[in-house]
Amino acid sequence: MNQAKRILPGGVVCLLLILLGGCDDHGATTGPAPQTGLNVVQMKIGSRDFSLEVADNDKSREIGLMYRDSMADDHGMIFVFPDEEVRQFYMANTRIPLDIAFIDAGGTVVSVKSMLPLDLRITSSDKAAKYAVEMNGGAAAAIGVKEGDRVVIPAAAVNPTTQGGVVGSL
Repeated sequence: MNQAKRILPGGVVCLLLILLGGCDDHGATTGPAPQTGLNVVQMKIGSRDFSLEVADNDKSREIGLMYRDSMADDHGMIFVFPDEEVRQFYMANTRIPLDIAFIDAGGTVVSVKSMLPLDLRITSSDKAAKYAVEMNGGAAAAIGVKEGDRVVIPAAAVNPTTQGGVVGSL
């Protein structure tokens, strides 16, 4: 057998392993947001700037952050609803722990909760909310966000491209 043929496949395998090893974050939450086709907005929450995917229609609110194994530390999702009311979420098919900040139409955080992966128990806002921001579990405490804080909702989330009549979210 030609020596070059044995080295080339082995070299390619080693190169792939090195590249994949460099890309594999072993559970860390870094890297770009998944390609969902959703608009992304920048929003300051607590002490950190986040890149948030905008879930502003029935389908995107229903899917939310389901089926993901990780998420970058500075990423999350903002759920935009057409009106203010008590919101309910649960973690069906959501494999990562999340914190959720419920926010009223004026930009006041009305409650902050933690949710466990795959937990089917309902997590409700304490008061009426127009928005909900999901971020990695533990992020809310790390960035210091709490009830009563004020945030600026990005214009692209205040005026979403679509509206829907969902009561709560999955």
